[in-house]
Amino acid sequence: MKHLRSLNKYFWKYRVRLGGGIVFVFLSNYFNVLSPQVTGFVIDFVQRSLNLPGYKAPTKQPDYDGLVDKFIDTVGGSDFSIGKVVALCGITILVLALLRGFFLFLMRQTIIVMSRYIEYEQKNEVFDHYQKLDTAFYKTQSTGDLMNRITEDVSRVRMFTGPAIMYLANLLSIISLSVFFMLKRDTELTMYVLAPLPILAVTIYFINNTIHKRSEKIQQSLSDLTTNAQETYSGIRVIKSFVQEKAMLGFFTRTAEDFKKNVLGLVKVEAIYFPSITLLIGLSTLLTIMIGGLYYIYGGHNIGINTIVEFVMYINMLTFPVSAIGLTASMIQRAAASQKRINEFLDIEPGIQNQPAALNIPLQGDIRFDKVNFTYPHTGIEAIKDFSLHIRSGEKVAIVGRTGSGKSTLAQLLLRMYDVTDGTLELDGNNISKIDLKVLRQQISYVPQDVFLFSETVENNIGFGMMQFDRNAVEKAAIKASVEKEIANFSGQYDTMIGERGVTLSGGQKQRISIARALIKDSNIVVFDDCLSAVDARTEKEIISNLNDYLHQKTAIIITHRIFSLLNFDKIVVLEAGRIIEQGTHDELIQQKGYYAKLYLRQQQQDRGTN
Repeated sequence: MKHLRSLNKYFWKYRVRLGGGIVFVFLSNYFNVLSPQVTGFVIDFVQRSLNLPGYKAPTKQPDYDGLVDKFIDTVGGSDFSIGKVVALCGITILVLALLRGFFLFLMRQTIIVMSRYIEYEQKNEVFDHYQKLDTAFYKTQSTGDLMNRITEDVSRVRMFTGPAIMYLANLLSIISLSVFFMLKRDTELTMYVLAPLPILAVTIYFINNTIHKRSEKIQQSLSDLTTNAQETYSGIRVIKSFVQEKAMLGFFTRTAEDFKKNVLGLVKVEAIYFPSITLLIGLSTLLTIMIGGLYYIYGGHNIGINTIVEFVMYINMLTFPVSAIGLTASMIQRAAASQKRINEFLDIEPGIQNQPAALNIPLQGDIRFDKVNFTYPHTGIEAIKDFSLHIRSGEKVAIVGRTGSGKSTLAQLLLRMYDVTDGTLELDGNNISKIDLKVLRQQISYVPQDVFLFSETVENNIGFGMMQFDRNAVEKAAIKASVEKEIANFSGQYDTMIGERGVTLSGGQKQRISIARALIKDSNIVVFDDCLSAVDARTEKEIISNLNDYLHQKTAIIITHRIFSLLNFDKIVVLEAGRIIEQGTHDELIQQKGYYAKLYLRQQQQDRGTN
């Protein structure tokens, strides 16, 4: 239950709805418990009026609610016939039922609606926290588990903030009102009738612990199941190409089997729980009839048939609320398990955060790496070692090296997806950690190596980074990225919907749309991370030709494993195992006859071979 304390802020925010709902619960049950008293009166009235055999007048009048006493005084003190009194009592019971139903409606409109508001805010809170967390967090988490927290876990918590609270308030109010009036009617009979309830309380205590433990296991196995399904859907083309459908089905079946066992285990506990409660309620009803009947037969305790009927009605009123104890307890325990998982996630502090008084400054593009070292926190791999490089504003720099040499890591550090382990990284003379994250990333145009497109239109994907969409700007960016001709041939052109992760496009088309998305920002700093690997040589030349004009007076970092001879780089840096092994202009590196010269020669031979 301690995990659910984090919901108090929502309860306080919606305290008017919560308080109103609880009042409506009480009022609905108040009018409900008046019905047995009216019923008891009419039974006694008919017996007395008809002088039925065996009827004994009570030695003292029953201690009913004030409203019922006023009704009895009005009806009993009149000259109404028996039929009219019975009819009036029937109408009164109907009115009480309608009042109860009206307040039940208001109860749902307050408590249940409140739970929906809380669900809405909690999902937004979780999603907002997802976006604040750094890249290192996502490297160690599965997408299925993250999805499960924002969907299934939040939904289970909503069952606590809505139905569980409603049932609990209903339970407390109906039990307190019923027991109160039962004690006023006959204390000794009430004690006999309620004797099974301590057994019920002990049963609830022990079974709740079992429900809580099993609920945690269910949520974890559901996360595994969701993760498995999500990875299968995302990698379906790989699965089909390797003919691994049967193997993946077997893996999914084993995960689903584990989930099924956990769920069935909880179902068995609940299957024992609910009938046990019904049995105890049934015992209370039997005790009422048996003991009340004996009192009536032997003429003790001033108990008549009307008293027995009233107690049976009270017990029947208690049947659903008491039987709902198990359901409510199950909801609360499941919500506690889910809220624990949500709290664990919300308590994670982002590794990358703004410092106090973060700088909001325009970036001109002067970049300085000074003895930078970086080690990936989740693997311990040292990706960058003693890296020093000064890129002046407006310079064009190529970063060349083998796969795994640390090229993409430099782009991640520049965007501050990670912080450097040692050394300093400065932009325009300011330590990058002192610059506001939003300001920093808004002023860098970035094309990632792993292209990601959204399930949206072509226009929305290209204009993703814009505050306001401008079709003219989108078309200009598409021209610069040499993708406008393909878009023109699409069925809806710029309004064509792209499948998930751009599945409906070729690799080259996806890369060029990603380039257009970066170019439309028109930032002073441009970072391209191996973004032309999937385009042909002719298209590559078109794009590079367009980039020559676009990159004028911009700071550009081109990360690549190829050499772009059409681009005039001010500096070319060759990386090997995170260190700079060569540095200079194209001509200087060719003269050194090192790694760059060999790469250039090999590329020239390949280009001649393909022509």
